[in-house]
Amino acid sequence: MSDSIYDLELYARFSRDLQRRLNGPNIKEVTLEDLREPAIRTGTQTKFGSWGWRSAVSSRIGGKTCYLGSEKVREFHLPDGKKNIIKKAPEELDKVLHLMETLPFVKLRRQMGQNGEYNPKCNLYMSVADLKNYRLAYMWGNTMGPVTNAPGPEFTLIHIPEEHQIRQQALMLPDHNTTLVLGSDYMGEDKKGFLRNGMHYADSLGMLGLHAGTKVVVIRDAKTNKLKRYGVLLFGLSATGKSTWSCHQLGLDWKKGERTLVCQDDICFLKNDGTAYGSEFNYFVKTDVDAKLQESMYNSLVHKSALYENVMINADGNPDFLDENLCGNGRGVIARKQLKIDRGHWPFAMKDIWYHTLNLPPVDELDGIVFAFITRRNTIMTFAQRLTPIQAALAYLWGESSHSYASNPAKAGESVRTVGTDPFIVGSRAHKINQFYRIIMDLASSFPDKVHFYQYNTGGMGEIIEKDDAGNKNMIRKTERVPIDTMAAIQRGDLRGTNKYQDSFLGTETIVSAEGVDLTAYRPEAYYSQDQIDNYVRDIVSGRRKFTEAVAEEWLMPEIIRAAEESYSIAQEKAPKVFISSKKKDDIPPPKDTGKPVKKLVDWKPNERLGRDRGWRYG
Repeated sequence: MSDSIYDLELYARFSRDLQRRLNGPNIKEVTLEDLREPAIRTGTQTKFGSWGWRSAVSSRIGGKTCYLGSEKVREFHLPDGKKNIIKKAPEELDKVLHLMETLPFVKLRRQMGQNGEYNPKCNLYMSVADLKNYRLAYMWGNTMGPVTNAPGPEFTLIHIPEEHQIRQQALMLPDHNTTLVLGSDYMGEDKKGFLRNGMHYADSLGMLGLHAGTKVVVIRDAKTNKLKRYGVLLFGLSATGKSTWSCHQLGLDWKKGERTLVCQDDICFLKNDGTAYGSEFNYFVKTDVDAKLQESMYNSLVHKSALYENVMINADGNPDFLDENLCGNGRGVIARKQLKIDRGHWPFAMKDIWYHTLNLPPVDELDGIVFAFITRRNTIMTFAQRLTPIQAALAYLWGESSHSYASNPAKAGESVRTVGTDPFIVGSRAHKINQFYRIIMDLASSFPDKVHFYQYNTGGMGEIIEKDDAGNKNMIRKTERVPIDTMAAIQRGDLRGTNKYQDSFLGTETIVSAEGVDLTAYRPEAYYSQDQIDNYVRDIVSGRRKFTEAVAEEWLMPEIIRAAEESYSIAQEKAPKVFISSKKKDDIPPPKDTGKPVKKLVDWKPNERLGRDRGWRYG
C-alpha cells in the first residue's frame, strides 16, 4: 500500500488544531434534556406519543468511509473511490477547521458502556445550522448513558450534515480517536462512528470488539430438569436478525422460570474469560417488526419513548412498521427497559426481558456459552449447523450472507462475505480473526463442556434465480423462508440439548430434528437435484477460497488457512492441495502440477511496522 496518499504529520496537526476550536463561542454544550424541545419541533408525533423524522440519506455511507493514519489502521484493499477521498482529505480537513469556527454547534457528552474497565466518553459536536439536525444529537444521545467517573478513553465525532453531498464522506482518524461525518443526515453514522472507534480502541486493551448481540438465556435442561443459565453471542450483518434473536423468547416457559434476558443487540467487547462488555444503553433497531412474532421489540417501538427515523407515519399519526414504500431502512431508537412481553400472570402481566447489566458474565459464572453465527442464504444452507471451534473461526472469517432479490436484484443470490459480519473493522481483518481464534480456542480448551458453536440460517431454502440472454436475473422459484417459530424451536432445542445433528455435505453437522417442529420438508434434496446441489457447493467453495486468499494477505495465522484449505474438499472437484509445514519455505514440497497456476502459502517475517503476529500469506 502506497504511503504517498497519507500524511501523518498533517493528521496530527489537524488533531491539535481541532482541539483548539472545540471550545469556541459558536459551540454550546448541552444535555440530553436540552435537545428534546428543539428536536421535536421538526418531528411528527404519533398516536403513541413517540416522535419520528425523515432523513435525506437513509443508510450508512460505508463506501465513502475512510481511515486516515498509520499503516496499522489502513485498509489493505482500497477501491479507487476511497483513494480519491484520501488524496483530497487535506483540503477537507482544512475546511472542517474553518466550519468549526463558523457554524453553530451543540456539544453532547455521553458514555459508552457500564463496567469498571472500559467506558469510552463520547463527545458529539453536531452542526445545527439546519435546525433539523437537533434530532440527530437527540436520537444518538438516547442510545448512550450518562457520563460517570468510570475509566475512559475520550472519543470525538464532528458531524456536519450541511456539507454538499458531492463531497459526502466519513473520515476516521483512529490514531487520534476522532471521526468526521460530512454530507449525511443519517443517525446511524453517529452511532457507528463512536462504536467503530470503541471496537478499535478495545484492541489496545486486549479485548475484541464484536458486531454481535448478547443475551442470557435461563432454560431447563432436558436431562436434569434443572434451570441452567447460558450466555449467547449472536453474530450477523445488519438486517439478518441480531436484534430479533437477541430479544426473542424462543417459546420458553416463564411459569417454569425460563426466559431470555437481553444484554446488547449490536456491539460488545469480548474478553479472554468470555465476558462481553456491552456498549449501548438503548438500541437503534430496524423497524420491520411484526407484533405477533417480535413482541418485545414491537412493545418498545409503540412506547412513547421511541424515536423513529424514516418510519412510515400516516395522516392519523399511526406508524406502520411494515410499510416500506418510502424507505426500506426504517429505524427506531428503543428504550432497553421497555422491552416487555405479556405473560398474563396476575397482577403484573407485562414482564421485563432486559438483563440487569449491559454485560455478559464470564464463562465460569455460567452453565455454558454459545457463539451463534447468523447467515441469510436461500438455497441449500440448512437452518442450523453445529460447528467445531475451528469451524467457528472459519465462520467468523467468512461472515457469510447473500444479497436478496428484493433489495438488490442485480446481485440477487450472490454471496456477500464480511469478516466477523463486521463492516467496521479498522486495519487488518486477519488480525481480528487471529484474535477471535485464540480466544475461542482457549475457552474451548478451558471449558470443553461449556463452550458451543452454531450457525443459523434465517433466510430460507429452495430459491432458484436464472439469468436470461441479456444477463438479467429472473426469479424462477422463491425461497421457502424459515418460519420464526421454527427458528425459535431450533435455538431452544440447542440450549436444552434435545436437537439431533448428523454429518452433512457442507462438512459440518446439520440439524435433522428439533423439538416441536417438523424439519423433514426442509432438506436440500427436496428442492434440488444432486447436480444442482454439487454446483451450489462448488460456488460456495469458490467464493470462500477467493475471499480467504484476499484476507490472508493481511497476515492470517497458518492454522486458520490450513483449516480453510481442508474445508474446500466438500466440493466435488477437489482443488490442488497446499502444503504447510514448519520448515523453511524452500523445504515445502510443491503442489501437484495441474497445468494451472495456483497460489501457495508463503512464510513471512513479522511486520514490525504493523505490529502483527506471525502468520502466513498467499504469494
